[in-house]
Amino acid sequence: MALPLAYLVVVVAGAGSEALDAIWRPRTARLILRSAGLAAAVTATAIAIAVPLAWLTVRTDLPGRRLWTVAAALPLVIPSYIGAYAILSALGPQGLLQDLLSPAGVERLPSITGFPGAWLTLALFTYPFVFLPVRAALRRLDPQLEEAALGMGRRPADVFRTVVLPQLVPAMGAGGLLVALYVLSDFGAVSIMRFDSFTTSIYTLYRASFDRIGAASLATLLVVLMLVLLWLEARTRRPGALYRSAPGAAREPRTIPLGRWRWPALGFCSVVAGLALVLPVAVLVYWSLQSVAGEVDWAAVASAAGNSLLASGLAAVVAALAAIPIAVLAVRFRGPFAGSVERLSYTGHALPGIVVALALVFVGTRVVADLYQTLAMLVFAFVVLFLPLAVGITRASLLQVSPRVEEAARSLGRRPFAVLRTVTGPLISSGVLAGGALVFLTAVKELPATLILAPIGFETLAIQIWKATRVGFFEAGAIPALVLLAISALPLYWLTARD
Repeated sequence: MALPLAYLVVVVAGAGSEALDAIWRPRTARLILRSAGLAAAVTATAIAIAVPLAWLTVRTDLPGRRLWTVAAALPLVIPSYIGAYAILSALGPQGLLQDLLSPAGVERLPSITGFPGAWLTLALFTYPFVFLPVRAALRRLDPQLEEAALGMGRRPADVFRTVVLPQLVPAMGAGGLLVALYVLSDFGAVSIMRFDSFTTSIYTLYRASFDRIGAASLATLLVVLMLVLLWLEARTRRPGALYRSAPGAAREPRTIPLGRWRWPALGFCSVVAGLALVLPVAVLVYWSLQSVAGEVDWAAVASAAGNSLLASGLAAVVAALAAIPIAVLAVRFRGPFAGSVERLSYTGHALPGIVVALALVFVGTRVVADLYQTLAMLVFAFVVLFLPLAVGITRASLLQVSPRVEEAARSLGRRPFAVLRTVTGPLISSGVLAGGALVFLTAVKELPATLILAPIGFETLAIQIWKATRVGFFEAGAIPALVLLAISALPLYWLTARD
């Protein structure tokens, strides 16, 4: 996970004063403020959307809870550039909303490009980073504390605020950290919405002026911002136990009837699903029905879908397994070494995919030439980029497991690895599966690393979409985008609907 950081150190240290000149510019301070402000706004909005959705789909009698669960998680698989195009097509000047309002005399809507468009787009397509871990945490909460608080006269709203919400802080912190890191490393949405950020500047320096030193210097500042975010997230980790300590077996929580709040809850879920899922899918369907030069090459689409499934599935399995020892270190063996390992695991996710890909090109061409442009190198890149998605959720799940259970197994003669495999593993399986699902759903749409590191002739759905949108031929990219959503929906439904 430290390879991208080592690459940046080598480039920046070798440049010397040239790297400092690239950093100490008035525009750099502006980029820091703009990027940090966008990350803060998107993270707060994502938490505000995800926590109520998770509560409604886990603890209430919301009609169609399983369907809403899948609908709430699916926006994660929509590439940010596709989502941005959909938002612009619907809400921008002369868009779909403009057509609907034109009979009322509205001739032109205000532009949503810049900060508003980037904020709305990224919030709608990143809140599942918070939704999945919070939902997994809610499913594991023992209802005894809530029932005790209710029995002592607390109102339900006060019980949620003072009893339930503090137990969700680790999952909210892990998900919020992933959202912030995603915003800092995103290129698609900010470029389409014309919002000047670190990532757009790095891509411009790499692809337009081939300024490797300047781009590496800005990427190093992104690492510094990542360290600040990790420190802030660590400050939210309150001391104390989050696992059940009472004797006896845990019970399933009772389902809370919504009563007169059923329709407002359905309205909230409908608005979120409509903006984050129905709107982009409707735009994709509209584009797919437009005239396309020639027929769709279904054989090429099927081959790309198979390649996407293969690479992303392998990355999900590897990342989910690799996250377990990191989470165990962070939770059960707290200390400087464990903290350093956990922080290093987040390095790749804070950097744009092109920076991580070029770092692995540097390593592959000089150290392990036999792995360069192989499927193994591509899977390794996905793990470097998306391992934090699995680490955060696995860590939050492990915090809810009492160490007494593991100690009891050890006292009965089980060896440490056997305890992890037969006791701890099943107890944190929901978090491990959710983490693996996040890795899969994010890797399946990854573009820069795939373009640079994929084997020759290994084309994925993301590459097909990019080839079409690069020349403005959105209709040709609609079919691969819809197939991407379809193959992502199946494992997501299996994960969320089989609670």
